[in-house]
Amino acid sequence: MESSTANQLTTPANQNFFLSPQFPMQRQYEALRAYLVEEEPSADVARRFGYSPGAFRVLCHQFRHDPQKRASFFRQPQRGPQSSPVRDRVRDLAIAMRKRNLSVYDMQRELAAAGHTISINSLTVLLREEGFSRLPRRADDQRPVTVKPEVAAVADVRRLDLSPGSFRTPLAGLFLFLPLLDRIDLQAVVTAARLPSSKMIPAAQAVRSLLALKLIGAERKSHVMDLVTDRAIALFAGINVVPKRSYLAAYSSRIDHKVCLRFMEAWLDQVEQAGLPHGASFDLDFHSVPANSAQEPLEKHYVSSRSRSQKGILVFLARDAEQRILRYANAGVTKGEQADEILQFIRFWKQHTGQPPAELVFDSQLTTYEKLSELHRQGICFITLRRRSDKMLREIYSQPDSAWQRISLPALTRIYRNPKVLENRVTLPGYEGELRQLTVMELGHEEPTVLLTNHRKLGPVELVTRYAQRMLIENGISEAVQFFHIDALSSMVGMKVDFDMQLTLVASSLYRMMAQRIGREYSHSQAKTVFRNLLDLSGKVEVSPTSVVVTLDKRAHNPYLVASGLADQATPMPWFGGKKLIMQFA
Repeated sequence: MESSTANQLTTPANQNFFLSPQFPMQRQYEALRAYLVEEEPSADVARRFGYSPGAFRVLCHQFRHDPQKRASFFRQPQRGPQSSPVRDRVRDLAIAMRKRNLSVYDMQRELAAAGHTISINSLTVLLREEGFSRLPRRADDQRPVTVKPEVAAVADVRRLDLSPGSFRTPLAGLFLFLPLLDRIDLQAVVTAARLPSSKMIPAAQAVRSLLALKLIGAERKSHVMDLVTDRAIALFAGINVVPKRSYLAAYSSRIDHKVCLRFMEAWLDQVEQAGLPHGASFDLDFHSVPANSAQEPLEKHYVSSRSRSQKGILVFLARDAEQRILRYANAGVTKGEQADEILQFIRFWKQHTGQPPAELVFDSQLTTYEKLSELHRQGICFITLRRRSDKMLREIYSQPDSAWQRISLPALTRIYRNPKVLENRVTLPGYEGELRQLTVMELGHEEPTVLLTNHRKLGPVELVTRYAQRMLIENGISEAVQFFHIDALSSMVGMKVDFDMQLTLVASSLYRMMAQRIGREYSHSQAKTVFRNLLDLSGKVEVSPTSVVVTLDKRAHNPYLVASGLADQATPMPWFGGKKLIMQFA
């Protein structure tokens, strides 16, 4: 038995570690040992260990006369302090606390109250040194008595309290959206979309709860936990209390892409009937939403807000150029589907309105030349950018001054109002026929802007002005990011991006209707401006047997709300026992 064990130890690999050293210090040690202890000839040792005769003589001289050389072969490891004053000072107290089944966080609080400051990590090391294992999960009655958050009631529409009462809320401005929603049959929208529903939380109540978070600019869905005791959102939604974050995550997970498309189409039908007609020209763009979820089609995309490429979800957006609101949103577009998404939007718009959009404006990376040819065959006008190559730039800069045309843009606020334009016809690979190419210089950019279009009637002034208006979609995306927080996905609430985009589309439509009702001063304001100046209002809510009276507190901008007429008539609330909403100002 002993001989077999010895044979296992004396394998060639183990022997080679000593006979053929690989590390410099080990090689020097073995060479000196062979020469000084085993008394092998100097020349043989130098040849065996790869030294020249002169270099080996120098090594032997250093070993004989330099004590540090000998000490360098076997350095003693540096050891840290064997005791910790911070841990030793509270060791006995910590042991006694652990015997009371206190966690490290409970222990830290009690020690801090006794005047001892120690980190969680130090307490963990102390308990490990004393042989304590990890504390098992405790029941609520086993935990020490401390201040705990109030447990809110379970959301259940069957427990909705319609009895008279009153309360104050910082979200009284939210009720100003109800006169607008009264013109929209939300129940018909959720029924047509076939959204998930339950006896405890019907689909309409679930959508109103999520919509309320969008309308008040809540950054993350998990922040609903800060509002679970606010009765204003519950009353707005028509439920006893606000649903918790766990419900929001579970509800979103039950909604697939087909449901989102049905929801979007049904909402567009209702909002157009409510007085927000659609236009014929659209600005198109992609936006990368950073995300970290195993349930989403994640790919690496460039995220402009973070100036880097990372895992995310590509969202296609179409913005009505006339009404300046989002009309279409589709999340989860893969890189392979990116070029076809413009045709998907056209198919959706044809199904929704019966005819394709009249005009599309987008940048050079949205689709390919083959898809541009398909747009032309369908009779759709488009304006897009052309990517500049070095050869193209050399040709542009070589054009004589006589080839350029000076134009005057109508926008009085522009600094660069008189650019020069070079127009010609070009053919592109994959595109059937010719395209108009407009090269614009002195527009405020270092390099020329090259536009491609199949418009036949519009002149250079109209084309340049229209493409400049496309930049407004960047403002729309910025509004969706900054106020509606489409980028702020919470790991605590796995809200699906596709459904979150549909809620953003709904909220942006309501804010546009709100801005139009308020008047000319806010007709083109972004949602965050309207909310900050007008709707971020506190107030008192009084529930009577027949009505809900919301009295808005005084603010400097309240005259705009009075003039809007939103509070002129009572609004029926079928989801709240048929009571009528009465808005008034303090």
